[in-house]
Amino acid sequence: MERTLIGELAGKKGEAVLIQGSVSVRRDQGKMVFFDFRDRSGAVQGVVLPKSEAIETAKEVRNEYVVSVEGKVNARPEKNVKADTQNGDIELEVTKIEIISKAEIPFELGSEVNLDTYLDHMPFTLRSEKAKQIFKVQEAIIQGFRDGMKAQDFVEFQAPALVGGDAEGGAAAFKVDYYYDQKAFLATSPQIYKQIMVGVFERAFTTPKIFRGEKHSTSRHLSEYSSLDFEMGFIKDHTDVMAALERTMRLIVDKVGLPVVMPEKIPVLKLREVQKILGVSTDEPDLEPEHERAICEWALKEHNSDFVFVTHYPVSKRPFYTYEDENDKGYTKSFDLLFRGLEITTGGQRVHNHDELVDRMKGRGLKPELFSYYLQAFKVGMPPHGGSATGLERLTARLLNLPNVKEATLFPRDLNRIDTLLSTDKKE
Repeated sequence: MERTLIGELAGKKGEAVLIQGSVSVRRDQGKMVFFDFRDRSGAVQGVVLPKSEAIETAKEVRNEYVVSVEGKVNARPEKNVKADTQNGDIELEVTKIEIISKAEIPFELGSEVNLDTYLDHMPFTLRSEKAKQIFKVQEAIIQGFRDGMKAQDFVEFQAPALVGGDAEGGAAAFKVDYYYDQKAFLATSPQIYKQIMVGVFERAFTTPKIFRGEKHSTSRHLSEYSSLDFEMGFIKDHTDVMAALERTMRLIVDKVGLPVVMPEKIPVLKLREVQKILGVSTDEPDLEPEHERAICEWALKEHNSDFVFVTHYPVSKRPFYTYEDENDKGYTKSFDLLFRGLEITTGGQRVHNHDELVDRMKGRGLKPELFSYYLQAFKVGMPPHGGSATGLERLTARLLNLPNVKEATLFPRDLNRIDTLLSTDKKE
């Protein structure tokens, strides 16, 4: 007998079928044994009657056992129908059970445990319905991003994870000791490569893994995460990048199908305007986490928006390649997109003139010769361009209102964890 997916059982009332999957719940009721079976397509209740040939095997089966089950699809009595449940009007009368794989579970799947316990047992906890829904949402986000990019004539490319130098000149890159007489690092950004690709395709995007070595151990930081990056040429300024991002974000929100408050136009504020609204010093070069939360609350109240753009960060705060606003000296044509109290995206216009870029590097104490590969693109001519990078896990966490970005991360890595805890000295 060929396998039938559980999601197809509703159309097979009265038929004998074979299903294969896992046991979510096993319960005894008198001499009968009830099971909730699941596979990739859904769930169904099964019952083993006292005189069934399957009863002896059924007594051995426990939660999470992987089984092969034969039985007859019966309509449930009307009083037992669960109208709002998948297969709520049918029941599988089990005639045979074969145990494919036994299971020893650390705790009941889906039960409330602390975050470290949850993460330590991810090969198991990822099977919970909550976890599966989180990462189905994440899949929809990625697909929405790709659809948004393709709709705007962007070409996808695969950015390298190993680089010859830190793209932003920072000190928090992971060094790779492998190459003869050369320094190599895990990429902290696909920045130099997506800028190079502007010279190739004019509009390019990528979804790479990013590695950051800052000594953070918080609910919002990871040492490895996924980034939704794009770069586009022939822009007038950073507002063209913001428009492309906003259009894509709308498509993502529609794709995910979760309730999000997004007005016709996302509000835009300069950093100094945000600081004045919040009553904090305009001398600060960035927003603290509590300021991000406060301005998002303001945007929701005043503009009915879960999103807010913050622009014009100081030149000193942004990477060397960020374009300075000629009409607002000392400040950049850059932006962050905040969503429900958290910065999820950073972007802006880039310097496209070769000599200016070299001067910027020197001004930051960087050696242009270390970036000679990157600078080739500018020597052979580059259009005005800009782009942005959105943290996939942060966006997922905020869409689902998860308190910790690790809950929105498959196999999270941070200062204290690679799969399991590396240290118990955690700082929140």
